[in-house]
Amino acid sequence: MQRILSTELATQEPGREVTIAGWIHRRRLLKSVAFLIVRDAAGFSQVVVTEPAVREQLERLSEESVVEVTAVVTANEQAPYGVELTSPSIHELSRVAVPLPFEMHRPALNAGLPAQLDHAALALRHPNRAANLRVAAAATRGFRAALEAQRFVEIHTPKIVESATESGANVFKLDYFGRPAYLAQSPQFYKQMMVGVFERVYEVGPVFRAEPSDTARHLAQYTSLDAEMGFIADHRDVMAALTLTIKGMLGEIGILENAITGEIPAVHFTEALRIAGAPGDEPDLAPAHERALGEWALREHGSEFVFVTGYPMRKRPFYTHPDPADPTWSNGFDLLFRGLEIVTGGQRLHRYEDYVQALTDKGESLEPYAGYLDGFRYGMPPHGGWAIGLERFVARLTGITNVRETTAFPRDLNRIAP
Repeated sequence: MQRILSTELATQEPGREVTIAGWIHRRRLLKSVAFLIVRDAAGFSQVVVTEPAVREQLERLSEESVVEVTAVVTANEQAPYGVELTSPSIHELSRVAVPLPFEMHRPALNAGLPAQLDHAALALRHPNRAANLRVAAAATRGFRAALEAQRFVEIHTPKIVESATESGANVFKLDYFGRPAYLAQSPQFYKQMMVGVFERVYEVGPVFRAEPSDTARHLAQYTSLDAEMGFIADHRDVMAALTLTIKGMLGEIGILENAITGEIPAVHFTEALRIAGAPGDEPDLAPAHERALGEWALREHGSEFVFVTGYPMRKRPFYTHPDPADPTWSNGFDLLFRGLEIVTGGQRLHRYEDYVQALTDKGESLEPYAGYLDGFRYGMPPHGGWAIGLERFVARLTGITNVRETTAFPRDLNRIAP
């Protein structure tokens, strides 16, 4: 008999015999009856056990053991999906012979986050932890769909690179067949080069940051949702495409799907400092400033999101396009969501001579950038793009306080296993 999922039980005719399979989520052994809750990828099934031999078999099985159950569909409004299974036969597929490090049948795991991460293979089965990963999966699915609808092409770029050229010393160095190499901090250079091929490109992939930050918002490896687009007027075209993309992601996830009904409010960096009550000479926004801006956007515009534009050029990477009206400021932006920066983006330089000047001004040699600069030597349109930190986005969307709960196997300052 072909196995069905728990969510399909409601479509079965009462009295029909069916087969389900999954993990023993909970056993309730009462005096005259026993209840078996079986968990599968879709949900839960309730099995009623009254036969002494089957009950004896159930008593020998512990939670998280894997079983296959063949039983009769019986209507019961109190059971999951309004159906329970009666007159069962149970076939053991895999038995758990060791004590569980924590109880899995509780509504929330009764273990601290370190214990959950140490036992990730088990903790991730809990419905709450699994639900976070489903949100992340829906977010990436929505990201892809929204960009495909805007004529973007998915690309895949190297994660092992020759030079640590993009953003300073916070890189992971490795031995690459006897010569030094690095884990990529971003696909930035490659996605810009690929604008010369497809005009509009995107990537979903890991990036690596060797920042010695042990906070609830930092990971050493995270998933970056990157996009780059050519033939733009300036960074506002990029912001418009990003807005459509965020709307598509929220729609796919099914949380806050109506949160963006028009343009996302935007403030220049100088105005953002004033709103946040920060000194006018601050070079960047601190976390407290971001929170103040999130509160302002919600209060004044009813928006969970707010763009901050025109960050100082000295705080942006060398490839950032300056504001033509005042080169002190950039055509770059951040997108804040509920008072936390989740997206960085902007317009890039696109002329070869501008890159030569920008690198020279920073005292950089052109040689490490030779392959990258070829794209501009051979002609590149005005372009720009963005990068979304998936884990931060999911954490903010779901109200999770620690980004480690939004990824299956986090890597941070102290953790490299499991």
